[in-house]
Amino acid sequence: MEYNANTYRTILFLFIVFFLCINALAQSPTIPDTTIIFTPSNPNLIQPQSYRPMTKAWGLDLLLSNNGFGLGMFYRYEFTDELSMMLNFAISDVKDQTEFEQYDYYGNSFIPGKKNRLLMMPLTVSVQYRLFKDDIVDNFRPFINAGLGPTMMYVSPYANPTDYYYSDGTYAYTDPGKIDFFTSLKYGKMRYTLGGYIGAGAYFGMEKGTLTGLSIKYFLAPFPDGIEVMEGGYMKNFGGLFITLTFGSLF
Repeated sequence: MEYNANTYRTILFLFIVFFLCINALAQSPTIPDTTIIFTPSNPNLIQPQSYRPMTKAWGLDLLLSNNGFGLGMFYRYEFTDELSMMLNFAISDVKDQTEFEQYDYYGNSFIPGKKNRLLMMPLTVSVQYRLFKDDIVDNFRPFINAGLGPTMMYVSPYANPTDYYYSDGTYAYTDPGKIDFFTSLKYGKMRYTLGGYIGAGAYFGMEKGTLTGLSIKYFLAPFPDGIEVMEGGYMKNFGGLFITLTFGSLF
């Protein structure tokens, strides 16, 4: 096929027109799509936010053991997603296994032979390690922990028994002379030792400002010289198994 001069001029003309059209479209203002692009009237309405995980927590512990109830408080600091440090302080009652509560004629309770009341107050620093972080959902976070620290034992008198006799000198009865709890605190004294525990538990729910958990720990506080709880009986090891309910706040 042969092309004459007119054909070449026509092709060149069309090429120039096409080039000019493309150039004009490129330089024309772009009409924004208002359905996609949103420009706020106040630029300060949109602020960049950076995520800061909550690594600290504090709260209360409710303790349950064979000695009764106890109350504690804690502070928790999270180093990583798996490793945390905790500072705990608690107060709980201590009883001897041989204690047996009785009631007198007027309905007043007393424990025959009991000499001293004991309140155990451990202050422990513990390490907590989260288990199965990548295998279990975040609303159930199991852990193991262990702690060590000074343990204070407040020893106060339980009773001041008095013997009564008949006019002929024969023994009649013994008034247990139970001392009121708050009154006995005035006559108490503190004993000290080193205590520690190991335990396991889990936190429940998502971490959205609150911390709720359940744990079981075995606490041991030895007193080599012993402390007299029952008349003539000295206990040298205190503590035992504790079930702890934790209620805290993250920040």
